[in-house]
Amino acid sequence: MARIRFDYGFATEADEIVRGVDLSGRRFVVTGAASGIGVETARSLARAGAAVTVAVRSPEAGRRVAEAIIAETGNPRLDVRPLDLADRRSVAAFAAGWAGPLHGLVNNAGIMATPTLERTPEGVEMQFATNHLGHFMLALGLRRALAAAGGARIVAVSSSANLLAPVFFDDPGFAFLPYEPFLAYGQSKTANALFAVEATRRWADDGILANALNPGAIATGLQKHIGGLRTPPEGRKTPQQGAATSVLLAASPLVEGIGGRYFEDCQEAETVTHRGPEWRGVAPYALDPANAERLWRLSEAMLAA
Repeated sequence: MARIRFDYGFATEADEIVRGVDLSGRRFVVTGAASGIGVETARSLARAGAAVTVAVRSPEAGRRVAEAIIAETGNPRLDVRPLDLADRRSVAAFAAGWAGPLHGLVNNAGIMATPTLERTPEGVEMQFATNHLGHFMLALGLRRALAAAGGARIVAVSSSANLLAPVFFDDPGFAFLPYEPFLAYGQSKTANALFAVEATRRWADDGILANALNPGAIATGLQKHIGGLRTPPEGRKTPQQGAATSVLLAASPLVEGIGGRYFEDCQEAETVTHRGPEWRGVAPYALDPANAERLWRLSEAMLAA
């Protein structure tokens, strides 16, 4: 398949994507929308008229963001709901509390490079649990709402860290492998991309399509465990630029009918055979259909356990 190209690029801002787009009557959930690119994703969707649910661990922080977006955009259709992706009861409660159709689910929240091996009460490694498994459970719980929208989109925020590691299917929890923060992070970001591949295969007949993306290097709280962003200034994006690809995949008519792909800089990314110095592209194992199906089955088994 030919790579998908648009007249956007590295410096495109999220507000440019929704210029002229009317999202009135559409409902979106953005996880982790109390900081970083999640705020800008929610802001741009709201600016285009969407109803946006800010799904966050701290409702207080979420309310501050929602109030600021309402004041700036004049769109009152923002609400805040608690969601802790590492807590299965929280994810289940969020999904059970949703009523009506859902047009877009932006799986944006994440943690990066926790310095020591942490696990959820169920024994799942924390980065895999938060970045992938919690979002997987959330999507399963919201599937009927997504199907009811008739053309819903799921956006999986991955990372160039997919180039660091595949999914370690035989040891995703580092029971045998020595724990390394960035290998664990890379595994979870590869899982995000694979989820988009398999969700599209399984749910396209319900009108649900999913794509993954690398937002780029943006200075946010995500880097708190590594002392801040290390990317040279010329390679960095603002939060508005970082949110642009998420908003493209969530809301632009240009990606209507497109699913199971991986984007960066508002373009479909190149599949690469090795990790280059620019950290661009997506690894073949992060788009492999067999890996995607295997991850889905593994994820279901982990939730069942």
